[in-house]
Amino acid sequence: MVATQPVEPIDLLIVDDEPDFLEPACRFFQRQGYRVVAAANAEQALAVQAKQHFHLAIIDQNMPGMNGLDLLLRLRDEDEDIKVIMLTGGGNILSAVEAMKRGAIDYLSKPFGLNDLDLLIRRASRSQSLERENKHLKRQLAQTQSNKPLVGRSAGIVEVKRLIERIAASDKPVLVLGESGTGKELVARAIHAQSPLADRPLVVINCAALPEALLESELFGHEKGAFTGAVDSKPGLFEVADGGTVFIDEFGELAGGLQAKLLRVLEDGSMRRIGSIKERKVKVRLIAATNRDLVKEVAAGRFREDLYYRVNVLSILIPPLRERVDDIPLLVEHVLGDHWKLGPGVQELFQSSTWPGNIRQLVNALERAKILADDSIIDLHNLPPELRNGVRKPSVEQEALHLAGIGDAIPMESISKMHITEVLRRNHGNKAKAARELGIARRSLYRMLEKFGNIS
Repeated sequence: MVATQPVEPIDLLIVDDEPDFLEPACRFFQRQGYRVVAAANAEQALAVQAKQHFHLAIIDQNMPGMNGLDLLLRLRDEDEDIKVIMLTGGGNILSAVEAMKRGAIDYLSKPFGLNDLDLLIRRASRSQSLERENKHLKRQLAQTQSNKPLVGRSAGIVEVKRLIERIAASDKPVLVLGESGTGKELVARAIHAQSPLADRPLVVINCAALPEALLESELFGHEKGAFTGAVDSKPGLFEVADGGTVFIDEFGELAGGLQAKLLRVLEDGSMRRIGSIKERKVKVRLIAATNRDLVKEVAAGRFREDLYYRVNVLSILIPPLRERVDDIPLLVEHVLGDHWKLGPGVQELFQSSTWPGNIRQLVNALERAKILADDSIIDLHNLPPELRNGVRKPSVEQEALHLAGIGDAIPMESISKMHITEVLRRNHGNKAKAARELGIARRSLYRMLEKFGNIS
């Protein structure tokens, strides 16, 4: 039989007191691509399991000392996720039934061929994969998002699409860069959808949405009793995504301790749940997104240089909406569909706006306008006040005058500062409301305020 790789990496524990079986079996399954650890008795198996997580254990029922049935219970007490296949004496059906009652997923009567055992292992692996995917789907059910197309024909977005097509085939980490609201998650989903891992889980997490302690638990999982409120063990998202892709949004917000743990996962696939000393192995592709300048973050000592270089193997920079204004009519048509029209002056306003919140701000403005509009026509008065009253980009004529030394066209940074100042004034300094009105994350607003100085 030709050796083939398992569906995904499998950590396999083989427990048998007969060297004539144990040694050939280890060599066979290593050739098949499994990560194999051997134990000659139950005591060795428990000692190994205390240090490492295994997806699956093959246990001989008849061993000196603790027998296989008792070992089965002990292994599952320590790790409820481990799957066990029991090896029984020929024709010993009662023992096989007892093993299934105690939690074994299958059994094999001696003598047997290693190819037959391999088939059972692969079946168990597929079962585990389905269980993880079901957990992932339940997590995502409330916020299910279909893969949305990247809309646009501008030079910038055409280059993004070209990079996605080239990068998707690789299994290397990807760093997606761009301002808040430019569509970084859409790019991540497009990379996953076009990759060889498209039928595997894509797990999404936003670092800015969770406090550090909760974020660590979400990423790496925790054991029962690891902290107050940890009433059950819980796998982390890296375990859920094993064999698939993890997308970490707002990657630049990761705290230092989490940066170190993530670096280890990227280096050798090793991780530990909170409250556990047991190593677990995962194999995932990482896609990270940030609107921060990570080079500056590294220079300032806020981001690990080794993690930056580990993640920045392949990168994609998404242009802001103000640099792809030719795509705005296509984006508007995509959001509104065929039944909506724009009233006088609306398209001109869209083309001249600075869009600090980028595509997210445009979509929010259109969704608001659809609710307020009459007769399927969106007029200027249906648009958010900050869009109607906001500052505009300098016109071509203004820019030409500025280049000629005539007049005083305003730099883009000053325009953004003026716009944010006006939105803050209208909201009486309430930064949460101002961020919502601008269509950007609150942390993005704070960074802009830090950059521009203390404006209010």
